[in-house]
Amino acid sequence: MADDPQRNFRSAYYEKVGFRGVEEKKSLEILLKDNPLDVEKLSTFSQRFPLPSMYRIHVWKVLLGILPPHSDSHALVGGYRKEQYQDILEALEVMRFINSSTPTTQVYLRMFQLESQVLPRRSEISPPDEEDNDFLSISRAMEEIVDDPVDCYWLIKCFVNQFNTKFGDSIPHLPKSLEHYLSQEEPRLLNHLKNTGALARLPYSLWFRRCFASCLPESSLQRVWDKVISGSCKILVFVALEILLSYKIMLLGINKPESVVNLLCNIPQENTDAIVTKAIDLWHKYCGTPMHSV
Repeated sequence: MADDPQRNFRSAYYEKVGFRGVEEKKSLEILLKDNPLDVEKLSTFSQRFPLPSMYRIHVWKVLLGILPPHSDSHALVGGYRKEQYQDILEALEVMRFINSSTPTTQVYLRMFQLESQVLPRRSEISPPDEEDNDFLSISRAMEEIVDDPVDCYWLIKCFVNQFNTKFGDSIPHLPKSLEHYLSQEEPRLLNHLKNTGALARLPYSLWFRRCFASCLPESSLQRVWDKVISGSCKILVFVALEILLSYKIMLLGINKPESVVNLLCNIPQENTDAIVTKAIDLWHKYCGTPMHSV
């Protein structure tokens, strides 16, 4: 059957103005009825469309390998995940690394360290290093998105592990990629950032290692994480690019690098949905609309 131009226009318009497309939701529901689930198709869907909030956590769990493709095993595997969570929690309590007053994100960090076999000796505990702070930022954001602590821990752990494994080699190159796309979109702003010394001091760690956790509110952040979890770290470049473009006039009026960093680390929270929407448009413009994971 040939594509219906009116249908395609309507879908594109709804997506543009921020509505969840009814047809896309139906398409996802059909994909979620497959047994086993087709992980590649779910990834492609997540790359092309925003995930409906009612299915987001479930899709993330499948894409991150927390749940297997076979739907009839989900209850069993979910039970195992809960048992493993409780076992790690109890081990940390016995070793006196945590107690009832330990902040949840600190608990998740110790659990992650224990599972990764990098838990320090209690006598050698020091303030969190940069990698720990990246983990804690992602944890705080995930905690706002996910209510269940078991799901929350598994999503944090698998998100961080997948991100480091899949994109670890790419992350150092993202600032150069941002510079390239900024030269295409707004060369005057790029030259200004270079000339003031601000380009080298942009908050790359906040953007590319914390994936905008503690920068964007969770309602906007989860749309970015849809793309990261389904296989694209390049989306991070375009979110950073759109932030720079959105605050271009203000940035062009600032000559101190520290003032640039202060602005970019504390962007107003009210227009971030529009920033993410435009960033996704830029991502599609330069990388195409993915038929497979990009």
